[in-house]
Amino acid sequence: MGDTKRSDYSPLLTPLGSGFMTEEDYRVQYWPQLEGAVQMLLTQEPGVYMKISYEQMYSCVYKCVCQQFAERMYSDLCNTITLHLQHRAVQLQNSSECQVLEQFHHIVKQYTQALGGIVPIFNYMNRFYIVPRIKSELRVELSKLFIQYIVDIHIARVLALLEEAQTKPFAVHPKVASEITNSLYSFSQDYAQLNPALFAKYIPNILPPTRLEDIPVYIQETQRLQQELTGCQEFNRLGHIRKRTNEDELINR
Repeated sequence: MGDTKRSDYSPLLTPLGSGFMTEEDYRVQYWPQLEGAVQMLLTQEPGVYMKISYEQMYSCVYKCVCQQFAERMYSDLCNTITLHLQHRAVQLQNSSECQVLEQFHHIVKQYTQALGGIVPIFNYMNRFYIVPRIKSELRVELSKLFIQYIVDIHIARVLALLEEAQTKPFAVHPKVASEITNSLYSFSQDYAQLNPALFAKYIPNILPPTRLEDIPVYIQETQRLQQELTGCQEFNRLGHIRKRTNEDELINR
């Protein structure tokens, strides 16, 4: 049955002079290299870029696709990422209320950055398997996994905490709130319908056109957000001053 599936691929995908790849070759030699790179990309901190031999990874993917292991490779990739996301979901579930937004923000940024490395590595698989066979794109399918295992499970809690934070200065930094709502909107615009007023604070054109009688309300809301942002900046400035003062005292001793 497996041979029937493999014979569906075009012989043009088999490079001239290449040796036949066995199941064991794939399992022992090729996939472990790719899995290691994927795990590294999934766990690196946002803003940190670990050294990965992309040329070596491209070569592995190319050989696996040409030897008709694209379907197996795609399945293994999805399984690896699913296990990672399930682990992250448990961590998020166990986070305290005051940590949820920061944790969710971190997970979103980390995964988004990881896709920036994973998708190019598997570009050949995307081109010759996912697009023609699944009628989709790798980035789209991996985003669906994130939505399924992270967003859809935790979005109610996240939006409730964002809503609550609107009445508590310094509860969450405006930049964090903005990046969370924009990320959710990029995954699916339908999320904005869960709390249009909240999303409208950070994303334009969410709400219907402004009516004349609504202008004073929007002015008050804008002023409140500006005060919060100014307060956060002042809070950070005072914290920096205190740190410098403590350092100077230690030096003078």
